[in-house]
Amino acid sequence: MLAQLTLSQTLPASLPGTHLLVLLPQAKALPKDMPHADLLTAVLRRRGMKADELAKSAVSANAGNGALVAWAMLDFSKDTFALQTQVRKSLQLLLDEHPVNVSIAVLGDEAQRRQAAELAVYAAWVNGAPLPVHKKKDERKPLQKIALYGFGDRKVFAPLKAQAEGGVLCRTLTVLPPNELTPGLYRVRVKKLAREQGWKHEEFDLNKLRKMGAGAFVAVAQGSSDEDAAIVHLRYTHPKAKQTVALVGKGICFDTGGHNLKPARYMHGMHEDMNGSAVALGILLAATQQKLPVNIDCWLALAQNHISPKAYKQNDIVKALNGTTIEIIHTDAEGRMVLADTLTLAARAKPNLMIDFATLTGSMAVALGARYSGVLGNREELVQRAVKIGKQSGDRLCAFPLDDDYEAALDSKVADIKQCTLDGEADHILAARFLKRFVENDVPWLHVDLSASRCEGGLGIVASEVTGFGVAWGLGMLQA
Repeated sequence: MLAQLTLSQTLPASLPGTHLLVLLPQAKALPKDMPHADLLTAVLRRRGMKADELAKSAVSANAGNGALVAWAMLDFSKDTFALQTQVRKSLQLLLDEHPVNVSIAVLGDEAQRRQAAELAVYAAWVNGAPLPVHKKKDERKPLQKIALYGFGDRKVFAPLKAQAEGGVLCRTLTVLPPNELTPGLYRVRVKKLAREQGWKHEEFDLNKLRKMGAGAFVAVAQGSSDEDAAIVHLRYTHPKAKQTVALVGKGICFDTGGHNLKPARYMHGMHEDMNGSAVALGILLAATQQKLPVNIDCWLALAQNHISPKAYKQNDIVKALNGTTIEIIHTDAEGRMVLADTLTLAARAKPNLMIDFATLTGSMAVALGARYSGVLGNREELVQRAVKIGKQSGDRLCAFPLDDDYEAALDSKVADIKQCTLDGEADHILAARFLKRFVENDVPWLHVDLSASRCEGGLGIVASEVTGFGVAWGLGMLQA
């Protein structure tokens, strides 16, 4: 449950509560009607700061009654990501104490107050819900109440709350340890969610996938002792929908690398290799709660990449669901294998748009670090729209090429295509070229390689290292 929100259009001279945030528009002088103006004036004098320096760094101080107050100035000419980062850092001065209630005051003209209110309330919702930990004593308390002063239009917050709930779901699933989120346990969670949200629910288990000829997915899943892998299909429909969007998520619940075993340094954290599926689920949940007028098919490729006598190996040749034969070059390139058959299933329904999400390649992380994710696609206009939505949402995307001449690197002498190469050069592009083979019926398609799924110190509006990157962007794409 996210914190309850109360609104007041009026602005008191002194905010009630124990943890208080005051957001001002950038100016050279403090506004006269600002709450706790005398305290802030004294703080600035003590620190030798000018008022407009609050646009560079928030400050905080204790009021006479013991309340903690934080102040920041927002430069509304800056982009969404910069504003998100500033508001998150300002609010975190309060949330570090895990308060039960937070009061927020916004100042400026109507547009400035609305933008500040949206940023602050969304940040409070996203960061006020603690992610799961497994300590004997967990003294963190979830934020329960947000009191907003200076803006009173309640209707603008319903979509933000839905988006926040989608992001929290994504991050919660991603941080769960691998013994708590096996493919089988994940399927149980998804089925419960589907029942609660009214989604149509269908599972393609390994027996069914073998009969269908989904050899790429089965090749990866066969290394596990438990036959619990599956492709899960969820469907949300709206009576006024004119478009159908397919969301496809990589759900590798743990990735050992298979026979090409990862060293410990790179295997640590591989329970988060299912993040793409969590992003797709988060978007689906938020879109459902917003009642967006679009039909959504959500496809989750849930499996593990284990090492065993049954595991697939280098030089195997497997046949994918669409009949393409694949020469296995490296067993740690399992994500593109499970996505291949899942994309084939999703494309057969001929959606108006298909987007896949995956923590797919290390080379994307090398190219971009952890602050951007990469996007590739089969329509230039679509890729450019994706980048634009990234700037608007704060989930920043960088576009990469998908030109035909890259395909030569995947030529195989013994099969239709190589799974990857061994040198790793431009692997994020080659992985997308590989996936493109399974996007049938000329479906408009985007591939998002989630190099920003984890960022030390937080990213944009999100304070946790697991960022939930892609949920806000995906919702933007559904409404573009």
